[in-house]
Amino acid sequence: MAAKTTKRQSLKSADDAKKVKSLGLADDGAKPKRGKSKSRKSGKPSAALIKSSSKKRRVSKSAKAAVGSSKSSHKAGRAKPAITKSAKRTLQLEIQGLADLLDVVKGRMAAPFSQAVDILNSATGRVIVTGIGKSGLVGLKIAATFSSTGTAAFFVHPSEASHGDLGMISSDDVILAMSWSGETVELGSILTYSRRFAVPLIAITSRADSALGKAADVVLQLPRAPEACPHGLAPTTSTTMTLALGDCLAIALLEAKGFTAEDFKRIHPGGSLGAQLKYVEDVMHDASDLPLVAKNTSMSEALVTMTQKAFGCLGVVDGRGRLVGVITDGDLRRHMGADLLTATAADIMTQKPKTIRPDLLASAALEQLNAARITSLFVVDKSKPVGIIHIHDLLRAGLG
Repeated sequence: MAAKTTKRQSLKSADDAKKVKSLGLADDGAKPKRGKSKSRKSGKPSAALIKSSSKKRRVSKSAKAAVGSSKSSHKAGRAKPAITKSAKRTLQLEIQGLADLLDVVKGRMAAPFSQAVDILNSATGRVIVTGIGKSGLVGLKIAATFSSTGTAAFFVHPSEASHGDLGMISSDDVILAMSWSGETVELGSILTYSRRFAVPLIAITSRADSALGKAADVVLQLPRAPEACPHGLAPTTSTTMTLALGDCLAIALLEAKGFTAEDFKRIHPGGSLGAQLKYVEDVMHDASDLPLVAKNTSMSEALVTMTQKAFGCLGVVDGRGRLVGVITDGDLRRHMGADLLTATAADIMTQKPKTIRPDLLASAALEQLNAARITSLFVVDKSKPVGIIHIHDLLRAGLG
């Protein structure tokens, strides 16, 4: 029994020794491997432990200092000169590219640009926009701009065209192909198809003598402006010019077709743009909701109508139903007194009130409300009130 107890104690002591050793400490009887150990009676840690703890504290302080420095720099929001200089250089190069494009449009591109717009405007089919790589991505946007401004268009990927999508192109369409070099191999099948079936082809390229330029009916040749990329490789200035020229074509077509804001509204009813194209009559409250009283109505009765309708104002009409005045909360405060309830609406009203027509854009109503610092407007047609519009109606409609 004693032997077993001694064995268990020995094993326990061995385990304790391993734990102490794993922590880098020396036990009572062991000799520390590094540094000099103080006696147990002194109660002081070994030199090795002090050195380790000191090192950890230094690392911790350094890490905190680095984090603090990072936070301080972030809060300060200091700009790095090299990065700012790079951004300025990029913008300057792209602005210069657009300036060069403007000169070209006013000069040698004037005639082909007009010809291109005529071809696009007279087409009975759709505009097929195509291009590969960055030109293709720009082409997607140009096709979308055409479609939203009255010219039916869609994008055909050159690679997919070779695998059946050529069937999407008819002889009534017009192809707008884009390639900076004009030698894009993937465009080959579309170019061949356009020539075989006499589909009009307009090219946007920097080289009129390229394969694309030679195959096209009209070439819109971009100026050879330097790319913003310091290596002259990444398409930057070139894509900016291509996109701008696409916008020029779309807007010229919009004007040639007589495309109006009402037309835009029909094909773009959603989003903030659709909201801006709503008319006052689309969002106003109709005649059944109008807070109206006659000129000779007593204010005791007028206030009941004003409270029931809850627009914060009251319209005053004459015997012919024409709006001749308005009563607002401000008018009530200015005439507050013992004789307010016995006065008539004509005594309290503000004459020649601000109004708006039903056929104006709702955005115009919002501008008028903000400018006058009021919350409601009566909608009149031939001097007679046909509705009322509140600023909250406009905000719910997505304006503002």
